[in-house]
Formats: sequence, C-alpha cells, structure tokens
Amino acid sequence: MADIVKGRKILIMGLRNKWSIAWGITKRLYEEGAELAFTYQGERDEPGVRELLTSLGAGGAFPLLKCDIGSDDDIDAAFAELGRRWGRLDGLVHAVAHANSEDLQNDFLLTSRAGFAHAMDISAYSLVYVSRKAAELMPPEGRGAILTLTYMGSERVFPGYNVMGVAKAALESTVRYLAHSLGAKGIRVNAISSGPIKTLSAKAVKNFSSFQASAGEKSPLGRGVDADEIGGAALYLLSGLSAAVTGEIHYVDCGYNIMGGA
Repeated sequence: MADIVKGRKILIMGLRNKWSIAWGITKRLYEEGAELAFTYQGERDEPGVRELLTSLGAGGAFPLLKCDIGSDDDIDAAFAELGRRWGRLDGLVHAVAHANSEDLQNDFLLTSRAGFAHAMDISAYSLVYVSRKAAELMPPEGRGAILTLTYMGSERVFPGYNVMGVAKAALESTVRYLAHSLGAKGIRVNAISSGPIKTLSAKAVKNFSSFQASAGEKSPLGRGVDADEIGGAALYLLSGLSAAVTGEIHYVDCGYNIMGGA
C-alpha cells in the first residue's frame, strides 16, 4: 500500500488548522509518500498553515500558495505558479465551503439573497473553476483525481445547517456533472460525505453538537468518525485503487447514512 500515491503530486485547498478534515487527509497522503502543495485563503491564514506543515517534519518543502477561492484571478495565479513549480498535477483536494454566520443561525426561511449566492459560490461553484484549472495540469494519459467534501445535510434536513445543506446538494450534483465532463480525459471526480466532525467551521452551525451525538449513537458502529479515517478514504479515492470510481458520493460515517429514522 505504501506506493499507491508515492510520488503523486496533489494540491490540497482548504487546510486551515489541526481540526480540519483536510489535515487528516494531509497526514495520510504525506505518510504514504505523496508530494503535496497547499493554498491558503488570506494573509492571516498563512502562519497557521505553515506551522502545521512544519510539524510534519518537512520544513518549507511544500509549495504554499495564496488563493482567495472567490477570485478567478487568484485561482488562475495559484495554478499558474503551481504549473511553473511542478509541471503537472495528479490530484486535487477541494476542502472549501463557507456560509455567512447569520444564515446558519437564523431560520432557513430568512436566508438572504446575498447569503445564498455566497454559499453557492464558495461551496459549489469554486469546485467547477478549480477543476477546470487542475485539469489543464493533469497528464493527458489520464489517472488524475479530484476530491471534494460534503455532508448528509444535502439530503436530509438538519436544522441549523440551513443554506449549507442546499450548497452541498449543489456540490454533489456538480461532482456528477464534472465526472462526465472530465471522464474523457481520464480524470475522476468524487466526494466524501463525512459524518459530523468538530471542525472550526462546525462551530458556526447551530445544534452541531446534537448532530454529532446522534450520529454516534445511531450509527451501526456505535460511534462517530474522525479526520484520520477520512484521510484513509481520501487515500483510496486519490489513488489507482479507485481507478474505476467516478461521480460517486462516498460515505464515511460509520454507517449512519443507512439508518432509517436517523
């Protein structure tokens, strides 16, 4: 197993701190020998991301690129720089989502037009644009892989998840359409639907603790999932082991999604 991603060049977008799902993915890919690059959203995020990467023991060996995910110009510049440094890209992890706090705290009926557009832009459309740029760097012989993160709030109502659930539903549909668009180039596009994990972003979701407790109690395995386990699933979906898998929403939630009345 140690060679399934060894030497593969993978860009991770959305790493923020040690609680991020992206950190669980980062650690697993690094342990298995992948070459990694990262983006950060703004100047205030860079020191924390750099400190995390230093903790892996590789010093400044990782390309670290500023990229405001809401700016086409920033995305263009980041991928152009990555192309100059690496020449090719084998995998992309899109671990990016955002909704305004008031749209998570208020009743869904009160979602503003601007808040709805913002959540859709950052959480769903951004995957379209970064996939377009990533595909330009992926080798023509195929085997490129794109992975994003979603949640079951796309299918069921979790009061407090609100507009983010709608954005995740759009994201999952985007995965399927991108899988079709990029399939002829040998590029696969998939999503992991994780059980609830206490990330920094999750703190903004009203009732999140109750979601997490319920998932642990009702899942067939009788527990919740952690970011390291998401990392294992990401390793599979970014490697040749999943060469025939595309357009899929892969649940990693200890089986919670199969339970009736969950």
